[in-house]
Amino acid sequence: MSLIEGVRDGTAASRAEEAKFDAAARDENFPVASRLLAPALRGRVMAFYRFARAADDAADDPRASPEARQARLDVLEGGLRGARGDGAGAALRRALAEGRAPRDAAALREAAGLMPAFRRDAAGGTACADWDDLMGYCRSSAASVGRVLLALHGEGQAARAPSDALCAALQVLNHLQDMGGDHRLLGRRYLPGDWMAEAGARDAELGAPSLSPALARVVARTLDGVDALLAEAAPLPGRIAARGLRGQAAATLWLARRLTARLRRGDPLAARVALSRLDFARAALAGLWAAAR
Repeated sequence: MSLIEGVRDGTAASRAEEAKFDAAARDENFPVASRLLAPALRGRVMAFYRFARAADDAADDPRASPEARQARLDVLEGGLRGARGDGAGAALRRALAEGRAPRDAAALREAAGLMPAFRRDAAGGTACADWDDLMGYCRSSAASVGRVLLALHGEGQAARAPSDALCAALQVLNHLQDMGGDHRLLGRRYLPGDWMAEAGARDAELGAPSLSPALARVVARTLDGVDALLAEAAPLPGRIAARGLRGQAAATLWLARRLTARLRRGDPLAARVALSRLDFARAALAGLWAAAR
C-alpha cells in the first residue's frame, strides 16, 4: 500500500533507521516520497510511511490469527487518534503536531482513511466481487496515500480526482504483480469475481505456476481498467502547484504506464514482473522535467 522510496530525514533519523527505511523502500514499485519533495516535509512523510508499513505488516501477517491482526491495528489506530502514546500511529500524530495546523489535520484525517482496507485484509480471505468492489477497496488502501501528500502540500480539490485514479491504478498493478502470493499465503483474490466467472477462471488457478488462458483474459481486462484509470490520472501533474510533488506525480505516471506494458507482455505467476533500474532513471528524468516547468 505504501509507495515510498528514497526519503531522508536529516534531522531526526539515525543512520540505522535510514538503512532500515531504505531496505523496505527497495521493495516498493512507486515512490511516494523522493528527493523531489521539499525537505521540510520529509519527516512527516517518513512518519506516514512507517505508519502505513506497520499497518500493512499487521494486516498481512500470515502467522497471526484474524483477531491478532485486528488487535495490532487497534493499537495503531488508537495512537493515530490520540488514545495511545506508543506505536507508529502515535508517532505519526506527533510528527503532524497533533493536527493543530490545517494541513496536518487534513493529513491525519486522510491517514485514518487507510484503516478500512487494512481491517478488511486483516479479517482474512479478501475476495473482490467486481470492479466497483475493487475500486472501493482502492479508495481506502490507495487513494488515502495520495490524499495525505496533497494535504501536506496544501493542494486544492482539482488534484484530488486524478490523484485518486493514479493511486487506484498503482494498487491494482501491485495486486497483479503479487496475485500468486496473495492467494497462496493469504487466501486473497483482488481480481474482480464477476470477470473471473465470465472468463471461466477459478480462484485455484491463482496458485498455478503460470497463467491459464482464462486467467490471462481476466488479467488483460484488469489492465484495460488500469489504462482507463491512468487516462483519468494524466492531468494530475498540471493540477499540482508544488514543483516537487508535480515532478513526483509525473515520474509515477511514467512508471505506472511502463509497468502496465510489462504486465501485458509477462506472466506474473511464472516470474515477478518488475520495473528496471533504467525505468526508474527514465522516470526520474520525466519527473525533473515536469518539476522544472
